[in-house]
Amino acid sequence: MRQAMKKMGVQQEDLEAKEVIIKLGDRELVFSNPSVAKVNMMGQESFQITGEYEERSLDSESSFEISEEDIKTVMEQADVSEEEAKNALEETNGDIAEAILKLKEE
Repeated sequence: MRQAMKKMGVQQEDLEAKEVIIKLGDRELVFSNPSVAKVNMMGQESFQITGEYEERSLDSESSFEISEEDIKTVMEQADVSEEEAKNALEETNGDIAEAILKLKEE
């Protein structure tokens, strides 16, 4: 197959990628441990990505991730549900102390 591709002017190079992220308008596709091939066909380069991916939503207001550990800490300290803890962390841009104080005031 490679010989036939080479005769047609197609060159393929496998890349050792650890992660590939494709950012779309409202979400991103994250490929962990993907198979990535760089293909050069008559001077035109393209990439082929195969593997399983995770879809993550993008929040235009913030670029932080709230960890499960942060949510559990707020839940325990403020004695609230997981949803309330997560909402408070989102409102305070991930500030654990501010989220706890906010929930205790309510």
